[in-house]
Amino acid sequence: MIAIVDYDMGNIRSVEKAFEKIGARATVTRDKKILKDAGSLVLPGVGAFKECMRNLERYGLTDEIIRSVESGKPFLGICLGLQLLFEESEEDGPVKGLGIIKGTVVRFPSGVAENGNRLKIPHMGWNDIKKKKDSALLKDVPEGAFFYFVHSYYGSPSDNSITLTTTGYGVEFASSISMDNVHACQFHPEKSQDMGLKILKNFTEMR
Repeated sequence: MIAIVDYDMGNIRSVEKAFEKIGARATVTRDKKILKDAGSLVLPGVGAFKECMRNLERYGLTDEIIRSVESGKPFLGICLGLQLLFEESEEDGPVKGLGIIKGTVVRFPSGVAENGNRLKIPHMGWNDIKKKKDSALLKDVPEGAFFYFVHSYYGSPSDNSITLTTTGYGVEFASSISMDNVHACQFHPEKSQDMGLKILKNFTEMR
């Protein structure tokens, strides 16, 4: 069973529905026993970093998430769920994160531009990925595949070897990462049609 961490933020139900669409058994929960017994964990999220960390701590979920990662079970972070894995975020901060990934969450630079055109922040809409290394998470996902993004901040890992893909939006940023049993994507697979569902399907096949 896949446990989707419920901390009263963002698009959690849409993630559950996406797993259901590919035939996976997933449940939205903050019950610590269910989280502990689940075969894998998903941490989705849309919203502000500080508020999300506050909710995780208020529900006593931070320790359970860290224990699950340390147990070796497959873990997937989505959008803000990727950012929360880092040591800290610049958003309303610095604000301490879960500290599972070394590095910092930073904001797109003001006045960021491409081809002489100033880009709007947040980065919102479809954009492509560039593969940096192979991963089971990217099985059958081609170079240049498009995914849906909504974010003003992005994770900057201290160790670039964990970067799976990058995406360009004025700057080149890590759009997905993988470290041992921990996988995360800045884009929203649940909103990314067939390619996004392929990412989720690949995650369900991890052991």
